[in-house]
Amino acid sequence: MAAPVVIKKEKVDDPRPSASADAGEGQTEAEIERRMIELMGEFPKGINDKILETDMPNVDKKIKVAILNRLLSQEKVNIFRAAVTKELFWCLKQQPTSKLKGVDSEEKIVMRIIEEAGNKGIWNRDIRTKSSLNQTTLNKILKALEGKKLIKSVSSVSAAKKKVYMLFNLQPDRSVTGGSWYSDNEFESELVDVLNQQCYRILQQKAEGAKQKPLEGPLIVRNASFLSSKEICQIISDLKIVKFNLTVEDIETILDTLVYDGKIEMSATTDGYSDGQVKTYRTVEKLLSSAGIVRIPCGVCPVIKMCGTVGAVQPKNCVYYDQWLD
Repeated sequence: MAAPVVIKKEKVDDPRPSASADAGEGQTEAEIERRMIELMGEFPKGINDKILETDMPNVDKKIKVAILNRLLSQEKVNIFRAAVTKELFWCLKQQPTSKLKGVDSEEKIVMRIIEEAGNKGIWNRDIRTKSSLNQTTLNKILKALEGKKLIKSVSSVSAAKKKVYMLFNLQPDRSVTGGSWYSDNEFESELVDVLNQQCYRILQQKAEGAKQKPLEGPLIVRNASFLSSKEICQIISDLKIVKFNLTVEDIETILDTLVYDGKIEMSATTDGYSDGQVKTYRTVEKLLSSAGIVRIPCGVCPVIKMCGTVGAVQPKNCVYYDQWLD
């Protein structure tokens, strides 16, 4: 008599990425999906692999493909191939206002005006001017469209009480929200200062390491002191200074402030793999210190011509000196 067959069950690891698990560098798939939709709003003509790789260098390509395929199946995005380069592009799928159901003619006019504004939005007064509707009627239409989740209002960082309107499925442009450096319309000055100091320290360490090779020549030492914005972004991400995902563009805005301060310099080079340019940075050493006159308030005082021993502006009651000495 043959021995009975025993089926043994063993747990096998699922190689597919889980939606609840981290998709890369502390990001969930939901966060990556939101960023992709935001990028498509920033690039209305579509995004390609190059844009995704620049913005999300730490996210696995398989995860990006899985999210894009899911957005396609949900009919949130369109895919097309460029005629010349044959590259694949993805863009947001927008429903034409002419095909909207349950929307009257006046609402369609307002929808069309808002749609043309894109992800930068449009102010109430500008909608009123273009539509020629009175304020009361326009307010009712905007409220009705918001109730149908066809549009949404977003507070702009440029004006505390100013709201702009855009289509419901669009992610607001950075010029509206302020990007990563704003939280609840408040500028995160402390965070910017920390990242500013950290970026400068990273470049200083790179320069010190390059100086350890003096026998290789000054040009090689100089070139070895450069770091690309992508490399700096990776280092900052590994340090986990911030809880959200920093993009290369975010880091470049921080590095630009250091360039304006004269602490570092920027050089554009090619990486040999793409047609675009790569921004690289290194610290610079000042050959001469600034003159003493420009380091005291008098050197940059806007009312220096009015200053004297008599009158409203005098050295003994100078508010700029008080701030400088403090």
